[in-house]
Amino acid sequence: MTKNDKQQRDLFESERSFRLLVEGVVDYALYMLDPTGIITSWNIGGQRIKGYASDEILGQHFSRFYTEPDRANGKPARALKIAREQGRYEEEGWRVRKDGSFFWASVIIDPIYEGGRLVGFAKITRDITERRDAQLRLEQIQKQLAESQKLDALGQLTGGVAHDFNNLLMVVSGSIHTLKRGIGGDAKLQRAVAAIEAATRRGAALTSQLLTFARRQSVNPQPIDIAERIAAVQEVLDSGLGGTVKLSVEVDRSTWPVTVDVTELETALVNLVINARDAMPDGGTITIGAQNAKVTGEPKAEDYVAISVADTGTGIAPDVLSRIFDPFFTTKPVGKGTGLGLSQVHGFAHQAGGTIKVDSELGKGTKVTVLLPRERATPQAARTEPMDCGGSGTVLLVEDNPDVAAASTSLLEQLGYSVRRVADAEEALLEVERDGVDLVFSDIVMPGKMDGLGLARRLREIRPELPVLLATGYSDVAASVRGDFSILRKPYEIHQLGQALAKLR
Repeated sequence: MTKNDKQQRDLFESERSFRLLVEGVVDYALYMLDPTGIITSWNIGGQRIKGYASDEILGQHFSRFYTEPDRANGKPARALKIAREQGRYEEEGWRVRKDGSFFWASVIIDPIYEGGRLVGFAKITRDITERRDAQLRLEQIQKQLAESQKLDALGQLTGGVAHDFNNLLMVVSGSIHTLKRGIGGDAKLQRAVAAIEAATRRGAALTSQLLTFARRQSVNPQPIDIAERIAAVQEVLDSGLGGTVKLSVEVDRSTWPVTVDVTELETALVNLVINARDAMPDGGTITIGAQNAKVTGEPKAEDYVAISVADTGTGIAPDVLSRIFDPFFTTKPVGKGTGLGLSQVHGFAHQAGGTIKVDSELGKGTKVTVLLPRERATPQAARTEPMDCGGSGTVLLVEDNPDVAAASTSLLEQLGYSVRRVADAEEALLEVERDGVDLVFSDIVMPGKMDGLGLARRLREIRPELPVLLATGYSDVAASVRGDFSILRKPYEIHQLGQALAKLR
């Protein structure tokens, strides 16, 4: 064998090995293009990724792998031009398989020269759809974690502020009733007291929204019929909309019950409806809906009730959408909103074991959907007969704040009760041992080894017949009560205190 023959054989073997290597690669589409983009070679990886056999694709233009918009925009030609001028073209983007399905591709195009003349292009395509999906999922998880940490930090701050503020409001609210008894018919003083009372209620409502956002509101959850509850508040919701906004209610009567705090549910509905109204300055339609929903992937339950409020308003800009649940964030003019409405709805949904979704498109409107877990217990019928709020007997008041204790004592005495007051749970147990106590009214948050909830549980062991009413403006432990004891929220008014005590008789 001559030297030339050996070189020819080695070259043949080298080309054959390279061809087998290229044709055998299954994870990459490796193929050649002529200078105009016509496919001149094809490997098994190309068939696996793109679905074409070699006899189907050889001689075709590589632009058929691009999406229709990319072809219309001249992207395939630009890719070859960049590869020719810059020595390489590299990108990630959508590509189309033979069956019309899409995949996310990593693409490299290298120009091939022979004797200084362009003879074609080498093209490598890899399907990285799974990697991209995983990266997007990771980014979403990281975003959710950051959002959760931000909301938790804000919740801790607002919870602490609201706790102290509620005690201040309790002193003001309790003192108002004392003032009312002493001003007589003085119209000027009556107007002043009415203004203080209105401001106190407004402050209490804002504090309640803060606590619900922080998920630190002491709630009284109960099974309710959503259809009945929405029907009960429909007139109230409709009355605040104005003449240019129409309210439509589309509630499935077979909607499952849910367990929520009724007051918080109604507040959430009011907040959503008012927000929807404000998003339609020129009028439109607000639709309140409720229906059963199956939600997959949730750890707590699969059966949910979807309560939605949709409007035909201006919609929410994408850069604003991520901030709408932040407390005090609002796009409304000064004096037109507190920025706590959607924060309250967010806190209510998550506190009830559910979640919240927002779908919005600029110029077409917004739909807010609250998903609440299904309750399988039957809702109790609402109480219709009037309740006698007057009382008699001795109430043991357990309250460490002297100002709050003075206000509460005044309200109890106006209701007809005698009051004995102690500052902590240990003193309360000693007072109960002395007898003569008909009812215990205790704050939950107190100094010492035992808080109000611990006191209530201890009293249930030693005096199970003794009624106990708990009060709090905020407490982490209140959520664990879950119907074991009655809870009254601070700040409370005299009729609320009277009704809470009357229910224990």
